[in-house]
Amino acid sequence: KPVIAAVNGFALGGGLELAMSCHVRIASDNAKMGLPEVSLGVIPGYGGTQRLPRLVGKGKAMEMILSAQMIDANDALQCGLVNRVVPQDQLLSTAHELAVRMMKNSPTALAAAIRAVNAGYEPGANGLQREIEEFGKCFGTADFKEGTTAFVEKRKANFTGV
Repeated sequence: KPVIAAVNGFALGGGLELAMSCHVRIASDNAKMGLPEVSLGVIPGYGGTQRLPRLVGKGKAMEMILSAQMIDANDALQCGLVNRVVPQDQLLSTAHELAVRMMKNSPTALAAAIRAVNAGYEPGANGLQREIEEFGKCFGTADFKEGTTAFVEKRKANFTGV
């Protein structure tokens, strides 16, 4: 299932690492994020040294980790750490709207897409091969039949995830 992080206020250390483990991150305009662990004599754990470079690039990740400095929501958006920034009073409604939009799609296809994307980040995995496999598995499912039938009939699909 898709997981959306709604980041409001401070997301430091483990809080940011938890947000980075989500599929999508939305931040309020008052959010501050960082990995301050080196200022405490340790390094980011819980995937911080691995997920941050994948999201923002090695150079920006090194800067953030080695300086232990926080960035604000707009900087996080600019470097790709978050998907969007919204006013604080719209954070939860925006996350909810995105979740509703995602969940209108095929649960079977959502799960397959997540597995395919994640495979591209697994050591030794062939992400393109996984995509081909997941794509093929979608054919013949009840969701595929419903989705294509709904398209032909010019109506919204009603997915069951079978």
